[in-house]
Amino acid sequence: MKTLKYTVIKTEPQYQDYCRQLEALATEGPASTATQEEIDLLTLLIETWDQAHATLPEADPIELLRSLMAGRNLLAKDLVAALGLSKGAVSDIMNRRRGLSKEVIRRLASYFQVSQEAFNRPYELVVAAASLPRNARVIHQGAKAAA
Repeated sequence: MKTLKYTVIKTEPQYQDYCRQLEALATEGPASTATQEEIDLLTLLIETWDQAHATLPEADPIELLRSLMAGRNLLAKDLVAALGLSKGAVSDIMNRRRGLSKEVIRRLASYFQVSQEAFNRPYELVVAAASLPRNARVIHQGAKAAA
């Protein structure tokens, strides 16, 4: 019976070994058909392992967003086009003044290639104190007012 060169990944050391082999194959230069098929197979095996074992930390969605942006050297202004939002809306999201809508969660997950669940978690919003109009006066009611 012929032994297979690659099998379904079952352990972390096997996963690391396949990652090293894939990197070596991918950096060799122009790939022959056989080499390309080997690259495709390793990619499939590695992606299958990643999907089964990768878990995103129970991170706050905004902290996760900041981390993903830092990893790609993105600024808030770079998200404007990616999310189809205004600068103000992106600023409000980044500064926790606005929650993530379902549509924004979908777009973020697609843009950063992560699951929607990563952004669909509760987190604290900053609620600004209601400001009064410039010419408004506060009326104090109580014992002093009645006197």
